[in-house]
Amino acid sequence: MRRPGPVVLPFKLIYSDAYYLPIGEHVFPAEKYRLIHQQLLRTGVAAPEDFLTPEPARDADVLLVHTPAWVIKLTTGTLSPREELLMEVPYSPGLMRAFWLAAGGSMLAAQCALRDRVGVNLGGGFHHAFADHGEGFCMIHDVAIAIRKLQHQGLVTRAMTVDCDVHQGNGTAAIFAANNSGTGWSCGMGARDFADFEGDVFTISLHQENNYPAFKPPSSIDVNLADGVGDAEYLAQLDRALSAGLHQFDPQLLCYVAGADPYREDQLGGLSLTIEGLKKRDELVYRAAKARGIPVMVTLAGGYAHQVEDTVSIHCNTVLAAKEVYGT
Repeated sequence: MRRPGPVVLPFKLIYSDAYYLPIGEHVFPAEKYRLIHQQLLRTGVAAPEDFLTPEPARDADVLLVHTPAWVIKLTTGTLSPREELLMEVPYSPGLMRAFWLAAGGSMLAAQCALRDRVGVNLGGGFHHAFADHGEGFCMIHDVAIAIRKLQHQGLVTRAMTVDCDVHQGNGTAAIFAANNSGTGWSCGMGARDFADFEGDVFTISLHQENNYPAFKPPSSIDVNLADGVGDAEYLAQLDRALSAGLHQFDPQLLCYVAGADPYREDQLGGLSLTIEGLKKRDELVYRAAKARGIPVMVTLAGGYAHQVEDTVSIHCNTVLAAKEVYGT
């Protein structure tokens, strides 16, 4: 009697060992990508067949979002001291290659999502990069590049970003500023009326208000959470933001930035979500998209827990939640 082979996921995971960021000793756990990959295999959440290896983005792809001047500075290593300081990571040609590869991973994840309903990039989510400079550990904006690439190919016209990193997606808001209606609310405030939305990219950011960045360009919807918000309030606010956004905008692709840093033990966050609550967050996003037939491209974004094992578990749960919602 033949033994059944491994049960593969109904979607693909995008990963490369070269996602590692060569930044030395840093609060950003550059080794987390390798650890996530290993844990997914060790726990049986994924099998080797579930992984695809990306190719780096081409400069032409990066130029769909970023200015020629910024791309030239990155490819030639001619950043000013201030530009490198804003990125908060030390520039090197190896770091540039890692970011180009992460952008290629997000493009591939988006293409897989259109085919399989979900595509997960185990890197990416660098939402603080602007068109003409980098900020907050982010050199280029892989999610925006993926969106513009699919639009350039004619595969989608309308996309939505749902950013659940603890820090506001300021680069996302700025890059898609022409699309943003600038609606926002603070945690605990009553509902607002929403104007009809016209544009090709709708941006939602759910973040801690009293945190980086100091200046927050308006997203289509910003949810400014108070310090210490926990699972129940966070999930209620996310549900409300998703309902409001999907009521006024009909995306052909949802780009989910699944940051691990709303976790209560995160070094750079001030919210109080548990590991279990963060998995429920992931499930909420997936179920909302699945109910409407919207493909989901996932990036993992930030995570700086005191114990890197917690960050790894949170990111692995994002994959596990997709497996449970979309079935095997």
